[in-house]
Amino acid sequence: MEIDDSLYSRQRYVLGDAAMLHMAKSSVFLSGLGGLGVEIAKNIVLAGVKSLCVHDTQAATTWDLGTHFFLDPADVEAGVNRAVASVPRLAELNPYVEVRSCTEDLHSTVDLSFLRQHQCVILTGCSIRLQSRVDEFCRTQQPPIKFISADVYGVFCRAFCDFGPVFHVWDPTGEETKEIFIQNITQGNPGVVTCIDNKPHGLQEGDRVTFKEVYGMEALNGMNTSITVINSYTFGIGNTSQLTPYKHGGLAKQLKAQKTFTFEPLKSQLQSPSCLLVDLSKPEAPLQSHFALLALNEFYEQHNHLPSPSSLEDAETLYELAVSFGQRMRDPVEPDQRVITCLSMSSQGCFPPLVATLGGLVAQEALKALTGKFSPLFQWFYLDAIEVMEKLKIGNEDEFQPRRDRYDALRMCVGNETCKALQGLKAFMVGCGAIGCEMLKNMAILGVGTEPSKGLVTITDPDLIEKSNLNRQFLFRPHHIQVSDCGLFYFIFYSDMNVIVTLIFAFPLKPFFCYNRQHFF
Repeated sequence: MEIDDSLYSRQRYVLGDAAMLHMAKSSVFLSGLGGLGVEIAKNIVLAGVKSLCVHDTQAATTWDLGTHFFLDPADVEAGVNRAVASVPRLAELNPYVEVRSCTEDLHSTVDLSFLRQHQCVILTGCSIRLQSRVDEFCRTQQPPIKFISADVYGVFCRAFCDFGPVFHVWDPTGEETKEIFIQNITQGNPGVVTCIDNKPHGLQEGDRVTFKEVYGMEALNGMNTSITVINSYTFGIGNTSQLTPYKHGGLAKQLKAQKTFTFEPLKSQLQSPSCLLVDLSKPEAPLQSHFALLALNEFYEQHNHLPSPSSLEDAETLYELAVSFGQRMRDPVEPDQRVITCLSMSSQGCFPPLVATLGGLVAQEALKALTGKFSPLFQWFYLDAIEVMEKLKIGNEDEFQPRRDRYDALRMCVGNETCKALQGLKAFMVGCGAIGCEMLKNMAILGVGTEPSKGLVTITDPDLIEKSNLNRQFLFRPHHIQVSDCGLFYFIFYSDMNVIVTLIFAFPLKPFFCYNRQHFF
């Protein structure tokens, strides 16, 4: 199997051929093609797996347009299934990836054996009960199927990984191995290796090295041993007192150390979570979010709906459930009223920046699961953006009232006044590369610059589109390669949104593209 270097050149440099080939032979199952699901799917397809099966049972709605960049009003009007509508648009991103859809109801499916054809299973928008059932099935397979679940509720998001009882990572860091030229090796216990010209060796305690081209102390050649760091320029290698004296030369090469992770099943992790701390300013946030979202799941199970953003009663009920879950933790925790209130107010909505962030992270974890390269998430990831709600007050019903437009999901998180402010915003952005395309997509979904008489988004980029751009910039297609022009370009991101992106300056510019329509005037 050959790797298309003209498409994957930059990714190939980061991952290496072995990881790329692993991905090209792997199949992924992704359930839930809402805003989060399509973000994950987009990233996985661009990366270049063998196949992706996208699963969903829901028809496209106007609400979905606020987070789902591959749906348009025609899909909503026709009532098309979200997965079915997304398949051809995802398939456009990478000709090497087979993308197909599935619309069966997982909750009523007794036999999960169809999942055996996949190496990684990702669930979004599913109940804890279904997540636990699928996770248990995945763990019992030989080899275990890698399991990931993820959700976004308002201004809160979470992800969970279970890669089985024994998961080997052959390259935890992805860094190049170090080669150290030797100036001297002492006879002693330990023998001390000194780097030539006092150059730092860059090794860490416990690293393993092997030796070659050592003269005098030839017994070291081909030997690999762990080291102890003495200082930045010297390290110990064990007992060399019985070896012949060192004369000259020699090279010490760092060896990659395989790392093994033991994941616990979801059921065990519910009561005693292993959480990654991502915001040092809020060290208590992961655990608070953990049982708050468990309480939210229980609220939905009892009432068959999420808390109403304007209901004080729903907020109080959610707090009582959170207290109960906090007491059941291995180390009991008192819930933060502010966290519970923000979750109750926003849970029916969806904050697009969190969707984009979590979509990238989950896709990254899926690639780690498939390749065994880079240390995986172990095992919970929580992130919140409650700061955007600090000025909002529960009970202000009009501020969160749905307007039956594409911004309802955002409105339930930040309020109508903030939505209006975004729509009237004037923004200028330099660069439409990989990050630039993502920023443009996020701005369009947030409605930045959509007010015709006031808002405007201006972008500029002098580069030409190369084939390698298609691997990481989902707004471009093969027919855009080497596209250039001079002067002024106008493009409408979605035909009914009136987002004007102006590319200015009199030199070749990179126009940007999105699935819905190409509009160059």
